[in-house]
Amino acid sequence: MSDARDQDLNASANRVDELRAQVAYHNHRYHTLDSPEIPDADFDALVRELRSLEAQFPDLAADTSPSQAVGGTGLNTFAPVTHAVPMISLDNAMDAGELQAWADRVTRGLGGATPRYVCELKIDGLAMSLRYERGELVQAATRGDGRVGEDVTANVRTIGDVPHRLKGPVPDVVEVRGEVYMSTKVFAELNEEYAAAGLPPLVNPRNAAAGSLRQKDPAMTARRRLSFWPYQVGQVTVGEGHAVAFATHTETLALIDSLGFTTNPEMRVFDTVEQVAEYCAYREANRHGLGYEIDGVVVKLDDLAQQADLGFTSRAPRWAIAYKFPPEERMTRLRDIHVSVGRTGRATPFAVLEPVFVGGSTVGMATLHNQDQVAAKDVRPGDTVIVRKAGDVIPEVVGPVLSKRPKGLPEWVFPTECPACGEPLVRPTRGSGEGVEADTRCVNFDCPAQRGGRIIYWASRGAMDIEGLGERTVYQLLDAGLVADPADIYALTAEQLLGLDGFAQVSADKLVAAIDGSRSRPLPRVLTALGIRHLGPAASQALAAHFGTLRRVFEATDEQRAGVDGVGGVIAAALGAWYAKPTSQEFVAKLERAGVNFGSEEEVAAREAERAATPQTLAGKAVVVTGAVPGYTREGAEAAIEARGGKSPGSVSAKTFALVVGEGAGASKLTKAEAVGTPVIPAEKFEALLTTGELPT
Repeated sequence: MSDARDQDLNASANRVDELRAQVAYHNHRYHTLDSPEIPDADFDALVRELRSLEAQFPDLAADTSPSQAVGGTGLNTFAPVTHAVPMISLDNAMDAGELQAWADRVTRGLGGATPRYVCELKIDGLAMSLRYERGELVQAATRGDGRVGEDVTANVRTIGDVPHRLKGPVPDVVEVRGEVYMSTKVFAELNEEYAAAGLPPLVNPRNAAAGSLRQKDPAMTARRRLSFWPYQVGQVTVGEGHAVAFATHTETLALIDSLGFTTNPEMRVFDTVEQVAEYCAYREANRHGLGYEIDGVVVKLDDLAQQADLGFTSRAPRWAIAYKFPPEERMTRLRDIHVSVGRTGRATPFAVLEPVFVGGSTVGMATLHNQDQVAAKDVRPGDTVIVRKAGDVIPEVVGPVLSKRPKGLPEWVFPTECPACGEPLVRPTRGSGEGVEADTRCVNFDCPAQRGGRIIYWASRGAMDIEGLGERTVYQLLDAGLVADPADIYALTAEQLLGLDGFAQVSADKLVAAIDGSRSRPLPRVLTALGIRHLGPAASQALAAHFGTLRRVFEATDEQRAGVDGVGGVIAAALGAWYAKPTSQEFVAKLERAGVNFGSEEEVAAREAERAATPQTLAGKAVVVTGAVPGYTREGAEAAIEARGGKSPGSVSAKTFALVVGEGAGASKLTKAEAVGTPVIPAEKFEALLTTGELPT
């Protein structure tokens, strides 16, 4: 039995590593790049599987797991903003049964007391925090990762629903939270304008709203005509920073209305969960026609004292849940199946459809995921198929309607050769006798589809952020034979660019300058830009902080890389396999010759010398910081802990040595610390903790 348990644990550990890498990657695509690759339903399934395995095998649980994450990190385009009260995420109920199970847990948690429920529409937009001081709007910030968002004040000031000054008597400080969205009317009008101008259409209102808020020019945001629905207050203080007390959530909504906002008129209050379920079913059946997109109903307890009694889990409140609508489905005809090849060589089949309106927009293409999925679904060109726009984001083909299949319709066969270069397509083995990977790949490093994809990714905002080096320019450079990989862009001259369509002296000089400026991007950006499978920004940051230089990252063993917090076996092995290829090693050497920042051995030596000279008072101890610490930035406080041998994770667990609490600290970490018995230290005693490594009295 012990051997079987160990085998289960090992297999589950590998699967947890895979899931964490996938969840982190898709989190980044959705929250940071506003460019999701998979439906919400598929992402939710990955997160649920990950959480299930972490619950089944507690030894595999980790505070740094993306299953605990709220959102995503920013793109460094805007200044970071630390939320005074964290902007938490919500757990989901996918059907009436899960809603009832949540309500049962609430009732048990309240000792049998009967709560009142507030139901609000779950707007499909971007969460926003608006901070007012003495009635004036002073800051607007995105949710970000829940703790730190992006300052988008100038852009939010262009939204007509957001008052610049509040009405009537106002608290000294009030934070109004809500959802920025694009109405369906504006979305349709903008797409008509784009079509007339020959521009590609906006994909959906949610991504359009998120992209509009991240425009560098507020005038561009203003032209997108965004809207705002408030739904909650965060920090509210009067006088000497005294918090304002409310009895119910509906009282806070009344305050929001009195300040000059308009809360959503579809909010409802119910006395039983059965009434809540009926309302969710009604809204699901009538989700269109509102003038904006919704993807569910948010259900909260009205009584704030009951909310406080229930508290939080490690990632979400126990007193609220999001009832998510199921993906919408429609039938249409499958015209053809094509295969695209991405920058990593992944060959992805996709369906070319008769355009159909589903999930709030017209869909003409849908994903078929991989070779096995096409075979399992047995969809064929000429079929009538069911198309699902899961989570109102990415459409997919569910399967054929067999009763409508024409007689003699031939099966579709996955190609054996790459459609871009003609080389064989392969299914790589997983190793250890575990069979082949789900994805089919072109393994020709010189495949033109991969070359272009690698350069586009290298130049993207989430990587090296080279303004002006977009897809059109990249393929012009490839066609002209001027580049073959990202390292070649650093040898480009303005004279060479002048030979390309659309370039004049000014634009050529600007692109050369942008490329030159990217040489000094921080090491984590360089690691991310390499485009190695599974390696995202968070793991890149962890590797850069641990090893200090790119050479050290690649010279380390898989075991050494896997031992870095936030990395794990899957990412470590992917790094090792990538660098083992001679083409990768030559590419890295070209980057080094081009002067791209690889980190400095001198800086590493100086940091190691400083660490050697610093008493390791916190060796092996985890110290979490929340709120402001006198004399330190948040990053500075965490660095001080790490310099003394400790760790500074983002959340509290039973293994946390101490929680340091400063001004502006949120309630969630304090609640968790109390629940697991973690000692709480005031920020004024932080220095004593650093000096002694002991809990100050």
